[in-house]
Amino acid sequence: MTKQLPKTAKAVVIGGGIIGCSTAYHLGKLGWTDTVLLERKKLTSGTTFHAAGLVGQLRSSANITQLLGYSVDLYKRLEEETGLGTGWKMNGGLRLACNEERWTEVRRQATTAQSFGLEMQLLTPQEAFDLWPLMTTDDLIGAAFLPTDGQANPSDITQALAKGARMAGVSIFEDAEVLDLEIDKGKIRAVVTAEGRIECERVIVCAGQWTRAFAARFGVNVPLVSVEHQYIITESFGVPSNLPTLRDPDRLTYYKEEVGGIVMGGYEPNPIAWAEKGIPEGFHYTLLDSNFEHFEQIMEQALGRVPALENVGVKQLLNGPESFTPDGNFILGEAPELKNFFVGAGFNAFGIASAGGAGMALAEWVTKGEPPYDLWPVDIRRFGRPHFDTDWVRTRTLEAYGKHYTMAWPFEEHSSGRPCRKSPLYDRLKAQGACFGEKLGWERPNWFADLFANEEPKDVYSYNRQNWFDAVGREHKAVREAAVIFDQTSFAKFVLKGRDAEAALSWIAANDVARPMGSLIYTQMLNDKGGIECDLTVARIAENEYYIVTGTGFATHDFNWIARNIPAEMHAELVDVTSAYSVLSLMGPNARAVLEKVTGSDVSNAAFPFGHVRTIGISGCPVRALRITYVGELGYELHVPIEYATTVYDVLMAAGGEFGLVNAGYRAIESCRLEKGYRAWGSDIGPDHTPVEAGLGWAVKIRKNIPFSGREAIERQLADGVKKRLACFVPDDPDIVLLGRETIYRNGKRVGWLSSGGFGYTLGKPIGYGYVRNPDGVTEDFVLSGSYELDVARERIPCRVSLAPLYDPDMVRIKA
Repeated sequence: MTKQLPKTAKAVVIGGGIIGCSTAYHLGKLGWTDTVLLERKKLTSGTTFHAAGLVGQLRSSANITQLLGYSVDLYKRLEEETGLGTGWKMNGGLRLACNEERWTEVRRQATTAQSFGLEMQLLTPQEAFDLWPLMTTDDLIGAAFLPTDGQANPSDITQALAKGARMAGVSIFEDAEVLDLEIDKGKIRAVVTAEGRIECERVIVCAGQWTRAFAARFGVNVPLVSVEHQYIITESFGVPSNLPTLRDPDRLTYYKEEVGGIVMGGYEPNPIAWAEKGIPEGFHYTLLDSNFEHFEQIMEQALGRVPALENVGVKQLLNGPESFTPDGNFILGEAPELKNFFVGAGFNAFGIASAGGAGMALAEWVTKGEPPYDLWPVDIRRFGRPHFDTDWVRTRTLEAYGKHYTMAWPFEEHSSGRPCRKSPLYDRLKAQGACFGEKLGWERPNWFADLFANEEPKDVYSYNRQNWFDAVGREHKAVREAAVIFDQTSFAKFVLKGRDAEAALSWIAANDVARPMGSLIYTQMLNDKGGIECDLTVARIAENEYYIVTGTGFATHDFNWIARNIPAEMHAELVDVTSAYSVLSLMGPNARAVLEKVTGSDVSNAAFPFGHVRTIGISGCPVRALRITYVGELGYELHVPIEYATTVYDVLMAAGGEFGLVNAGYRAIESCRLEKGYRAWGSDIGPDHTPVEAGLGWAVKIRKNIPFSGREAIERQLADGVKKRLACFVPDDPDIVLLGRETIYRNGKRVGWLSSGGFGYTLGKPIGYGYVRNPDGVTEDFVLSGSYELDVARERIPCRVSLAPLYDPDMVRIKA
């Protein structure tokens, strides 16, 4: 029988798993009753039906934790609202620690939970045993308990969400496979099915492991692959129904009660990829063959924790493929490649925990044009060029899967799929002791080992001071006292040009970019709430041309933001020129002396002041020099056509010997920027923070009668005041390790958490930044009049507060 699909819809959701049904439910709640959900087979028949159903909340991001908390709140009330059972039980969740490093991690997680307003109790082994008496505890050091965690029946919750969506007026169709999208001149016009065509402008693809291949047909990149995941379901053996869920990361395993028995699974270090040549036709309500040999390693670990499993019957070893991503986070948002094409996929086996919040966030994104709050950790725009290659995505994703329960070390780098994108200097720097990190596929020197002292350029991870601490201290000292070169070739670089380039950028940028040629402008780009969407540098290189530089990891995001916010009536074109230029950042008090030795151009302070851009020559190489710094010293970013990079580097190093010029890496940049008070997008600033709150109001052209995106929001804040403000915190104890997310206490009251943390070698002290919050308003006097402590791994540490930069607050050294 032919289905009576509607001819038109406001939005079409593709995929009837828990994510799709949650999105449809929330679209209905927001009044989009003419939403249609299309499922190619049956609701839950892809991955949802075989999910284990554990629901945890704590993540390293406050907003993702909030999103997961929303899921819990929704699941609590969903049965009463719809009349359908969900299997939801808020029986709490236990997390075990079996060694000192893991216990440190758990204690820091407890601080993070406290920072985000989530209750997390630290327990002794006996207290953990009292909650979970099936386990052995002889190897336990401690445990953490989150009372509001729980478990649910994935299929039941999905059906309840679907019913709630229908109750709100949403239409749901099963056995309605989407064959194609009609796209005309970059705009979605319709969804095409075997039963007919639905005219619509917005599509939300929640098709699980089918999403990557489907999206790729329309030029949209969704980096996920399928991986086999197994767990056992035992016979009933009297397990109490209120038993908390249990995660035993040192044994790579998880547990939950089910009908008097146990569900137990885990994350093996050698995962098995599935469907490498595509998902078979007709795959639904389908499981893979059980792989007992592969699961044996998980079973052995489990028997050491729950000996009773050895004598309990196993009803099923369930093997179901799920979609995983290269960084272990799910994927949400509007595709940068195609307007009004939204994605919710790649949930890394915590789709049930995420679904309520993810559906809410996607629905708001669709209806309001932006998410409810900053979701950068899961934003689809965090990906870039390497993620178009499925082999690379699979390689990295398998590594991420294998690390699902391993220690989440500070500063940990991935090792797979490397090297991928390399600067022309890569081999030179490697030979000189560079220890590389990776971001968006780029190899970047993090620090340099002293090869003559037999230092090894290799990170050794710890929650204490790591092995590179002294090496970074050497580089930091050279930045402050001599000169260094940072290879920052990985910077994202764009050119905006055209008749209306100035007018377009003046609308998008919060600072004044209508300046003379040769000007260099630091600016934010704001959303309608005044939140910081981009934080970057703009150089005016011609009357109708700007050169834009932003951070490596923000290449896709920032290009997308700028391109989409160029007013439709204006003529301006944005081009990505990242791969055309290397960047050698020459920084330090001796930087000018080094540069003067290699160029005939006048680089004196009078001829080339701070905040300007000049083209200079170095050994026959044309160099675009930007006088700017992110380390708080005299410095120049030298943007060099890629074919000249090694020549310019060699000439600089040869000339710089007498001035103490050395190589330095990104960890020294981080240390120096903390001392100088420079903000980092994605941690200290972002869409939820305005320039006024972040202490960047000086970079906003509010005194000029020029309209720009977000102006009204900034004007309101300047008139009414703010309820949070970014401040710097310095503990007195130099041995404290700050990593970010430590809780801030003012006069004994919790007022926020650190957005970033590290060590300032010039000060000889740890440094952290975070927002002081107060619902009644935050003034400079409010911040400075308080007495402060930081909670670090559940210990209170006294600290002092500052709103001024700790280093060179008058910018004397920068402008020398």
